[in-house]
Amino acid sequence: MHLYIKNMVCNRCINVVEQELQKLQIGSCKVTLGEVETSEVLPKEKIEQLEKNLQVYGFELLDNSKQQLIEKIKNIIIQQVHYKQDGNNLNFSDILSKSLHKDYSYLSSLFSEVEGITIEKYLINQKIEKVKELIIYDELSLSEIAYQLGYSSIAHLSSQFKKVTGLTPTHFKKVGQNKRKPLDGI
Repeated sequence: MHLYIKNMVCNRCINVVEQELQKLQIGSCKVTLGEVETSEVLPKEKIEQLEKNLQVYGFELLDNSKQQLIEKIKNIIIQQVHYKQDGNNLNFSDILSKSLHKDYSYLSSLFSEVEGITIEKYLINQKIEKVKELIIYDELSLSEIAYQLGYSSIAHLSSQFKKVTGLTPTHFKKVGQNKRKPLDGI
């Protein structure tokens, strides 16, 4: 049985969901970003209790197949942008199509219809949040950040950063952390 969970975007989220599953004595589960796979079919009462418990943390069980697909798209993008360590010079339309076994044009129009923004805009917003994180950590040069996130140049990264945030990366570095957003708030 598969359960899909909205706003489950990081490893801490996975830990919270695992703890809630344990509290309800739901065993044999594989928990990944946005998804719980159980080896057993859960009774309606346990699903309802799990949903109630997860709402306290801002999570939501998804029952609509379109909404589940949107959440999968978001989780793939988040995984690629925030957790992949090598250079992200990948074609996201190909990654999404192959991962979800759907035509990219369908995924793109569905995402825009439901979310009110394009997949590309969502991807850019995620990348900019990652850039903010890396700037604040101050461990990589802007050139290294640009490479890691698949930008063709520092100028391209800086231009996109300024378009989204209103600040240059250098100015952002000065004003710092109070300008970051949580992943589920993007």
